[in-house]
Amino acid sequence: MIVSSYMKILGIETSCDETAIAIIDINETEDGVLHVRVLANEILSQIELHRPYGGVFPNLAKREHEKNLKPILEQALKKAGFSGTKNPPVDLIAVTRGPGLEPCLWTGITFAEKLGKEWNIPVIPAHHMEGHILASLLSGEGMAEHSFTLTMPEFPALALLISGGHTELVLMRGVGEYQIVGKTRDDAVGECFDKTARILGLPYPGGPEISNLADMARKENLKLKTELPRPMIHSKDLDFSFSGLKTAVLYGTKGKTLSKDDIKEYAREIEESITDVIISKTGKAIEVHNAESLIVGGGVIANQFIRSALKRLTDSFDMPLYLPKAIHSTDNALMIALAGYFSRTEAKTGSLPLKAIGTVPLGPKI
Repeated sequence: MIVSSYMKILGIETSCDETAIAIIDINETEDGVLHVRVLANEILSQIELHRPYGGVFPNLAKREHEKNLKPILEQALKKAGFSGTKNPPVDLIAVTRGPGLEPCLWTGITFAEKLGKEWNIPVIPAHHMEGHILASLLSGEGMAEHSFTLTMPEFPALALLISGGHTELVLMRGVGEYQIVGKTRDDAVGECFDKTARILGLPYPGGPEISNLADMARKENLKLKTELPRPMIHSKDLDFSFSGLKTAVLYGTKGKTLSKDDIKEYAREIEESITDVIISKTGKAIEVHNAESLIVGGGVIANQFIRSALKRLTDSFDMPLYLPKAIHSTDNALMIALAGYFSRTEAKTGSLPLKAIGTVPLGPKI
């Protein structure tokens, strides 16, 4: 096998409430196949700290990132076999520049800049959502061997990004060539799960709680008598809106004492409403843009009901579906290291500024 390029990249992710550092090495063969070996992929979640607030408290998240970045780096270096090395054999540092919570983003960027100076290697900003796309293209044994192949999809490809802060459809003509063809006008999918869960008295994060109860409702044949709305499901565009669903749950439960079965019924209807909208919009986007493959990324794709619905959708189009492994669906630094690899030429020229941008889009809106 002839190798055309080989790099070791350290990724840093601090966009929200996960502090994460990964170290990978990448071999790209002359025929363009990318072989990724994960030397370390350390993640520290802050969920338990933020649970009492019912969501992420930005200043607390920033403080925890500042406290945890150094020990997590040491842990990653040890796992990669570089512990005690003054200048680890890393070629590039990639750090999330956005989107995300800006105080948290700046913490990671500042830490990355300091490391870059100490190790005398370039630091490059990476786009968080591009990282989610690339993580979904990894295939292989994963946790058993820590070894993957990054498979390029057939282009044009459609990427569906669903997370706590994002719901968007992105047309891809190649890595780095993105156009947003649809996005949420208000709440993101994950945000809707969390807000409706809070209305039902369920703990944060709401997505897994809703999913578990919805699954129980289906097994017990429990179904809400009044169907919740499917916002914008029949609109001519590819945009989303979930605030109306949240409002319908609020008004439907107001002043009522909900039984355990009532909560299960609402959970099922919430999950099915969200899924119906996602499938309808994604199917329409595939048809309108003649997509050859579908890539799905973001924390919400851990939802098994949505995953199954998307598999049925792509089967109906006879097209490949790229989904991340469960460990790669949540925010992680492996995906940031991958994004850094694809922007490595900019690192050499310094053309990408190191600046936190909380709302940076992945591409232009069509």
